[in-house]
Amino acid sequence: MLNELRMKIEKNTVVSLRYKLTDAQNNIIEEPDSPMVYLHGGYEGTFPKIETMLDGQDVGYEASIQLEPSEAFGEYDPELLKIEPRARFPEPLEVGMQFEGVPDSEEDESSEADDEPLIYTVTDVADSQVVLDGNHPLAGMALRFWVQVEDIRAATDEEIENRHPEGGEAFAFGMPNDSDDGDDELTDDISNAGGTAPTLH
Repeated sequence: MLNELRMKIEKNTVVSLRYKLTDAQNNIIEEPDSPMVYLHGGYEGTFPKIETMLDGQDVGYEASIQLEPSEAFGEYDPELLKIEPRARFPEPLEVGMQFEGVPDSEEDESSEADDEPLIYTVTDVADSQVVLDGNHPLAGMALRFWVQVEDIRAATDEEIENRHPEGGEAFAFGMPNDSDDGDDELTDDISNAGGTAPTLH
């Protein structure tokens, strides 16, 4: 136990991190009950600026940091706003539902192996049209994180090979859902129309 307490955050350690996420005006966006667990060392488990801040720290370390849009979810891209015929979507259709895929993209099939398909969120539903937004819900926002290191352990060979801790995928901060687990949020939302995410082609 003492060794664990003395362990410092470095490449290939698994870090348990309590965090609170707010906007630049300190309005709380997310404050989960359970910690975020990620593999440290450039595996995209959290934002690079947060990893840099945590490098070399130990259990109990806490700090606050502000991320500009370019350091978090990027600037808002109006080109990712799409209007599609409602007939292409399953019923019932509601604002907030999410669909996987890139409408109007000819190369989508060939590039799917390299690029993760975008998740589009339904932002408006009319009689014959649906408005979809491919931006992350927090795109274009400056974000403030308060973080506290709860636990550090050495990663297993399998975790390093898989690039994430056992039982967890990459986290999805700020997705519009009450779930604590970032990966489940995405799956829950996009499986509204049946077991797998509907794909738009």
